Amino acid sequence: MRADSPDGNPDAFSRDAATWDAASRDEPLEDDPPQGASGGVSEDSAEATSSAAGLAVLGTDTKYLYADPVYCRVSGETRAGLDGRTVSSRAELSVGPAPLLAAVLADGNSRTHVTPVSRCTWQRLTLHGEVIGLVGLLVETLTDAERHHISDAVDRIGTTLDEKTTCLEVVSFLHSQLADAAAIDLLPEEPPAFGGPAVERAAVAGHGELLPTHLPDAVLRGRPALDEQRLSLPLTLHDRVLGAVSVARARGGFGARDVLIAQAVARRAAVAVEHARMLGQAQRTAVELQRALLTDPGRPHPNLQLATRYLPSGAGTLVGGDWFETVRLHFGRTLLVMGDVMGHGVDAAVDMNSYRSALRDVAAADLPPHRVLRLLDQDISDSSFRRPATCLLVRVDPARDLAAFSSAGHLPPAVFSREGAAELVRVPVGPPLGTGLGGYDIISRTLNPGDTLLMFTDGLVERRGEDIDASLARLAQVRPDPGGTLDDLVETVLNELDAAHAEDDVALMAVRIRGKEAPGEE
Repeated sequence: MRADSPDGNPDAFSRDAATWDAASRDEPLEDDPPQGASGGVSEDSAEATSSAAGLAVLGTDTKYLYADPVYCRVSGETRAGLDGRTVSSRAELSVGPAPLLAAVLADGNSRTHVTPVSRCTWQRLTLHGEVIGLVGLLVETLTDAERHHISDAVDRIGTTLDEKTTCLEVVSFLHSQLADAAAIDLLPEEPPAFGGPAVERAAVAGHGELLPTHLPDAVLRGRPALDEQRLSLPLTLHDRVLGAVSVARARGGFGARDVLIAQAVARRAAVAVEHARMLGQAQRTAVELQRALLTDPGRPHPNLQLATRYLPSGAGTLVGGDWFETVRLHFGRTLLVMGDVMGHGVDAAVDMNSYRSALRDVAAADLPPHRVLRLLDQDISDSSFRRPATCLLVRVDPARDLAAFSSAGHLPPAVFSREGAAELVRVPVGPPLGTGLGGYDIISRTLNPGDTLLMFTDGLVERRGEDIDASLARLAQVRPDPGGTLDDLVETVLNELDAAHAEDDVALMAVRIRGKEAPGEE
């Protein structure tokens, strides 16, 4: 979406901070207009009115020396690091533009900037005849009804840390409470390499044809824009423009009270969008870190085809304890590992890495899988601060078409025949690793040409309120394309079991012995 107006004139649908609303004016203090003349509370209003006042002090360079919490709240300034900053473009809407401040410094005459919901009076400060700065008194005046609507907006917007949900909440509120149509447009988190701002419409409600097809330049510069039937307000946070909200009516314009509510929504939306993006970035970083750990394991022998996936849960946990591993053994054999440390979060991920390191050391001795588990259990149980973990080991011998299985509390793997039928391998289950109890058994079975071995963590199959046998039965009912590749089979399993919406992390590893008869061989 381009940022200029439809007719090519960037200011055709725009009024800057000094003229965007007839209710916003700069006047001498003694000539303040009566309430109602500026679109505020009329004289015959029966609604109760309350007010709050805040104070700020600027130096001769019009940079902040002090501002109290009320001033910051009403103006939208951020208190952290305020000293030494100039008045932000967002705050100018409430306290007055830079020329007003310069005029007070120049001639010493007090001036008041009036909006529908506040007024800010600036006076020059002198000491022994020397001008030392400005002092501003910002007074907010709201009716009880206006406070109720603002509170309602705050409560209904940003209920989650999901950007899409927040945008839907914004347009839903504005459409139901304020206008015939509402939209929210967002700038990308990273600016495009070429051209202007790539504004994208994130959500719309109502009659979208009433809304402007292009955001005015003024809005992307942090200024509101208003005409007879449309209003656009920037989403600004820390002097950064994140996007804009726009509302439109089929008949009639927007009064001061409407603007007030829209401003409250825009402020809340900006904070919620920023928080959602911060969380999203943290999640992406953590997931990439987890994936980097999981893609680090050594590769199997070339006589095996391998496909792996890791899907983090959507419940907010950034990292977890799921892992998979491959260890090359002698005579073309490969040890396959699937593990799951109990619990979630960074501690589980740290323990997961400890298990992986210990397993590599033990597996280097080329012992049968059940003996590997026994030694690993002993090593880990000596470190009492490590969490228990489930683990499944499978030693694959392609030369003999044979696989040996041993389990430490882990779910059984599945084998898909080349015709697509699935069978669960009933592996004897020993206690989880880290308990020191030992007692692991081993079984072997043939892997026929074209068979696919599927190992996974419990997030793939377990569902709340469902018996685990029923969960495993759902996996056994999956029928992938018999002629498909290994990646095709993995994607079919993930889609059929709706792994994208799993309540726990999902780690999955599929293995197929390479051979002339194996489908999908590369």
